[in-house]
Amino acid sequence: MKAPTPSKKTREVLLNYLKEGPGTWISGQFLGERLVMTRSAVWKQVGALKEEGYVIESSSRKGYRLCEVPDLLLIREIRDGLATHALGQTEARYYRQTDSTNLRAKALATQGAPEGTLVVAEEQTQGRGRRDRSWFSPPLQGIYASLILRPSIPPNEAPRMTLLSSVAAAEALLALTSLDVKIKWPNDILVNSMKIAGILTEISTGMDTVDYMIVGLGLNVNIPADCFPREIRHQATSILAETGAPFPRVVLLRRYLEYYESYYDIFKIKGFDPVMNRWKSLTNMMGRRIMVQMVGRQHVGEVFDFDQDGFLILRDDRGESIRIFSGDVTLL
Repeated sequence: MKAPTPSKKTREVLLNYLKEGPGTWISGQFLGERLVMTRSAVWKQVGALKEEGYVIESSSRKGYRLCEVPDLLLIREIRDGLATHALGQTEARYYRQTDSTNLRAKALATQGAPEGTLVVAEEQTQGRGRRDRSWFSPPLQGIYASLILRPSIPPNEAPRMTLLSSVAAAEALLALTSLDVKIKWPNDILVNSMKIAGILTEISTGMDTVDYMIVGLGLNVNIPADCFPREIRHQATSILAETGAPFPRVVLLRRYLEYYESYYDIFKIKGFDPVMNRWKSLTNMMGRRIMVQMVGRQHVGEVFDFDQDGFLILRDDRGESIRIFSGDVTLL
């Protein structure tokens, strides 16, 4: 991220003072002395914060007080209390609207952006899922975020990161909501058999190693049930649709990043087994009869297992085991 201008730095300090006593008045004189600026300059900085969505009351006699923090995925709000070392801390980009956070992250990765770089958007005009399907991304109602990772792994281990990402998203939902969250192989997060989140992982590889990975998360937070497009209304859900109450998106994204870094550290230190074991405990696919649609063919059978590379092991109707790398799964 580019170094902030002096005015932005001042704005951050001003906001911190207001956050120290939310709902209480802080005089313009006090702020001016602390920030070494005139009261008129303080007023201008407060105005800039209001334009960003912060609700700040002003009084010529009392000063200013912070009444409400906007539910926007602003980088400063994500980082406020974020307990990670790298993810979301190294570099970050925020967009009110963009085509796709994965596309923005990929452009940054090719320019050498470091591991942990975060790209977030309030709205995507070309949000994508697997197999170039579109991802419904209405403004201010979901989490659309992509991470740049540079793991020291060979390309054949890359599918493991999709499963790790699914675990992090599921853990965040389980920790913060009362929803019964399950993972559907390979990249769907379900509630009541309906998709609430999806993971899109894209990689760039060298001869024998991963150059970078882009891990995109689309999570339906405050989308009303009747606002989903008709063609996916029977397949998709959101926290709001399930609970009847809106949920603060920044809190959820922050927790997702924290779980992600925790499981990523486990993966790097202890290997993939602990992550895979947790993934298996969060899926309800074991023993289920499914159809897997692949390019040019399909398989029907019972889920026998998931191996340590994250591949699905299907036992078909002839009793033969089939190891499946990727495909669209329908529960039968």
